[in-house]
Amino acid sequence: MMSHRTFGRIAGMATALLISVTSFAAGPQPDPNKVFRYQFPVAETGFDPAQVSDLYSNTVVEAMFESLLTYDYLARPSKLAPRAAELPVMSEGGKVYTFKLKQGILFTDDIAFKGKPRELVAEDYIYSLKRLADPKLHSPWRYLVEGKILGMNALIKAAEKSGKFDYDSKIAGLEAVDRHTLKITLEGPDFNYPYILAMPTTAAVAREVAEHYGPLDIMAHPVGTGPYRLDKWARSSLITLTANPVYRGHVWDYKAQEPGDEELVKAMQGKVLPTIGKIEIAIMEEDQARLLAFQGGELDLFHLEGILAPKVMNGSELNAEFVAAGAKLSRIIDPEIQYPYFSMRHPVTGGMSKEKIALRRAMGMAYDDAEEIRVVHNGQAEKMHYPVPPGVVGYLPNFRSADKHNVKLANALLDKFGYKVGADGFRQWPDGKRLAITYTSRPDSLGRQQEEMWQKTFNSIKIRMESDKKKFPEILKAEKACQLQMRTNRWIADYPDGDNFFQLFYSKNIGQSNYSCADVPGYDEMYEKSARMQAGPERDALYVDMARLLEYSGAVHFSMARARNMVMKPYVQGYKKHPILLADWIYIDMDKPKGGTK
Repeated sequence: MMSHRTFGRIAGMATALLISVTSFAAGPQPDPNKVFRYQFPVAETGFDPAQVSDLYSNTVVEAMFESLLTYDYLARPSKLAPRAAELPVMSEGGKVYTFKLKQGILFTDDIAFKGKPRELVAEDYIYSLKRLADPKLHSPWRYLVEGKILGMNALIKAAEKSGKFDYDSKIAGLEAVDRHTLKITLEGPDFNYPYILAMPTTAAVAREVAEHYGPLDIMAHPVGTGPYRLDKWARSSLITLTANPVYRGHVWDYKAQEPGDEELVKAMQGKVLPTIGKIEIAIMEEDQARLLAFQGGELDLFHLEGILAPKVMNGSELNAEFVAAGAKLSRIIDPEIQYPYFSMRHPVTGGMSKEKIALRRAMGMAYDDAEEIRVVHNGQAEKMHYPVPPGVVGYLPNFRSADKHNVKLANALLDKFGYKVGADGFRQWPDGKRLAITYTSRPDSLGRQQEEMWQKTFNSIKIRMESDKKKFPEILKAEKACQLQMRTNRWIADYPDGDNFFQLFYSKNIGQSNYSCADVPGYDEMYEKSARMQAGPERDALYVDMARLLEYSGAVHFSMARARNMVMKPYVQGYKKHPILLADWIYIDMDKPKGGTK
């Protein structure tokens, strides 16, 4: 999954603690006649914070559930802010964090509560963090608590041995000091951990709800404390949310930080959110369909992929036609890394022999990122040389990849390690057997274009490529099981620190966030050392060594970060794309003229 950057050290924590507490108050009910229409380019998978890992499902989760913390909507670089709790008190040098929950927060009504109002309390976060570690849930986010929270490892081992996770077992790292005070103790100092507690993954799930519906049905029965609740769900087609009637109300109170913010502040200051009564999210996989829906008045906001940029954009701005129609644009370079990977645990692409390393490096070297940026994304992306993108703590702008685009050198490398060209015109394994690489992609326009780029690449080095088309949920399932050979993957920052990107290649995260199934000798030890360090020159130097190790093994190819162009109707008020927040549309209002408008 799934959405950016700068905190990471104690000084950053101190800065964040200066953010004024966003107030919450009861206010007027949202207008049921205000319907905000949005879209996802791929299908969702469900709405359980512990089980979903894709960007789109987590976007909906963020609107319905509440993590302890969130981000200041306008602050750039990103700064933590209160959500269900005030900003934490840090002690013992980054090892202990104490949170005071806001009182009177209620879960939305559900039959699991047997007709009684249910207040959010500290024990709900203890239970929810434990859920991430339950072996039976197979949470892709287990790495956020395993080896992190004091006592969690012993609880996991006991569950694996007994076959049952003991949610009632007390552990030293999770303590409800009182009904509204939560104390989290870590195995060691971790100055990034407050970021983890702003992720939708760590949001509060009520134990009654989880036990009532079970691990499968809960995906379709989200019960949270956020501003919206699930109304209707037509899988892979339409998601409808309605304003949560027991939500306490969130007062829009943010300060202008960048040019253009003044207009947002003027339109929104003091409003009690949410003001919009209904959210409709349509699943539209084809780029052209999204554009036509926006032009036809069926969408209020949509994400413009680079493939359509020539029809809408003039460089980094909207073209004259869209400006004349009153459309508005919010644009950022995503804090993401696109990285084609070659699975280290697949029998075809995996292994650390010299021949396998040469094969992987040759494939990455032959790929032309500049051409993809120009042809596929129409210039709406930037080349990345490093695992950490701009805007994220740990980014090194002067780092340059050793694997430069060089088809001639890629062919020479394959020749040197015995990949001879056979009578059919394609290279063979050094032992003379048939060689073919299977490239997996989504069956949409972007997937097709990237497949064409890779077909051209493989032709240039005389390797046979076979195509594998899968829907996005199928891809996620297969790559977590290390069943794919190669794919072009993307990771958008969950939190604005380089750790969130280097953990992608930590072997203990295979089956969770390590989709490339990377298992490079020496990398794990380096990552574990970096995870205990504060951001700074010493950690940066270690990060460089880790990046070089990934390059030399050929496990991944660091490619690019895309521009995120969010195009909206003129009546949408207060929207600004946030680099980390996913459901940033919960901070907006609409002033749509009566009778509607396109």
